[in-house]
Amino acid sequence: FQRTAIVALGGYVEDEEGVVGVQTIALEEDAARKVKEGPDYVVYNLDRLGIPLVEISTAPDIRTPEQALRVAYRIGLIMRLSGKVKRGIGTIRQDLNISIAGGERIEVKGVDKLELIPKVIKYEVSRQLSLLRIRDELLRRGLRPEGVPEEFVDVTEVFKNTSSRLVRTSVERGLRVYALPLPGFRGILGTELCPGRRFGTELSDYAKAWGGVGGIIHSDELPAYGISEQETLRLFEVLGLSREGDAYILVVGDPERARRALRAIADRLRYAFVGVPKETRAANPDGTTRYLRPQPGAARMYPETDIRPVRVDGGILREVERIRIPKVEELLRTLVEEHRVSRELAQQLIRDPALHTYLDLVEDLGGVVEPQIIATTLLVHLKSLRREGVEVDRVDYGTLAKVLEAVGRGVIAKEAVPEVVKAVARGLSFEEAVGRFRTLSPEEVERVVEEVIKANAEAIKARGRDKAVGFVMGKVMAVLRGRADGALVNALVRKKLNEFLG
Repeated sequence: FQRTAIVALGGYVEDEEGVVGVQTIALEEDAARKVKEGPDYVVYNLDRLGIPLVEISTAPDIRTPEQALRVAYRIGLIMRLSGKVKRGIGTIRQDLNISIAGGERIEVKGVDKLELIPKVIKYEVSRQLSLLRIRDELLRRGLRPEGVPEEFVDVTEVFKNTSSRLVRTSVERGLRVYALPLPGFRGILGTELCPGRRFGTELSDYAKAWGGVGGIIHSDELPAYGISEQETLRLFEVLGLSREGDAYILVVGDPERARRALRAIADRLRYAFVGVPKETRAANPDGTTRYLRPQPGAARMYPETDIRPVRVDGGILREVERIRIPKVEELLRTLVEEHRVSRELAQQLIRDPALHTYLDLVEDLGGVVEPQIIATTLLVHLKSLRREGVEVDRVDYGTLAKVLEAVGRGVIAKEAVPEVVKAVARGLSFEEAVGRFRTLSPEEVERVVEEVIKANAEAIKARGRDKAVGFVMGKVMAVLRGRADGALVNALVRKKLNEFLG
């Protein structure tokens, strides 16, 4: 039972696409957190119960993914400036309610990065549109929900001599292979719902949630997982199906779990003839979502049984009026005058979801590194790496803080930050990445400059002194890859060119 107290009604947030209503602000208990999950059990820790959580619910006025991001950012900024809420990664979580015409209202839980909001919304819209297309295609084929079988078939014998390690090791442990035949379903299970998720993935989520199995295998993706072409065809034959128009789903498990999983899959397939089921889903780090549970009905909401309502009197209202939340203009002044961030960068920060991460880093690093370097890293380097296709989100907050601390302590140059982040995103440990791009001594940099000038002597002479500086700088920086301060490199290049050209 999660205690909830409604604190306010009928507010709003201003946005460039129009005013967005705030239906309620509530104070509630933080939920119990999941610490361990098995095939058919979940262990929760109750240590968060009693910790106050502010829940702010917007009205269904948000019309675009980009507006959703702006409104969430604006609310988060107001909370941050109030000084009344905890700061840090994971302290603000967004639940999104998304619906389209002909679809269903879907609740997506736990979007903990603001930047993911537009992607989650776009992917969910794509998923619902795809499910509606699947419904239309099933009906076009003349199929009916009652055509999805009630019974499942034990097909373990087909895999008696299988080369599939996945199936063989499971069967050796005493598990069985069960099949759900699906006449007329060829191509449906492999239909892409959104990038990285197919209808088969959706069914696999149901199998995991309701049956506690590891997932499913379906005919639209076979041969795969070591299952041969011969075994794939044999299954069609055993199940009395045609490869040209039919499909099947396999589940490996003990009889009870496998049957629970296949029953859930069969029920979900029957609902495919209706359209989009009303679900609560969880956000994945890539912006896709996975099935969590059916949406609860209104009956779960009931009045507080133990605590009397708090009457809002004049005293409470006077106390509230004394609370002053700084304006955005004051924050801008702080960034420019106290943090010494350039005005242009400060204005970008205030409009960017990265502001929260910036403020956390400035506070956590306590003056070890200049705020301007933090802002440049977040707004310039990370965005540039994303455009290159680097999975920057794999570098967590703690690692990013350590990279910036290494800059502040002189272990790496600020120019090396993009290279270190890229290396960590691609799988190197923080220590390996920093070791690879550690700051070189002035003597080492000088040797690199001398080698570049020697290797390009003729090209330098042809360019003349003025043009040679930029030419040599480019060559040297390409060799150093951020392992030296730019000002030092520039000074050494000019010095060595003067010596070389006389």
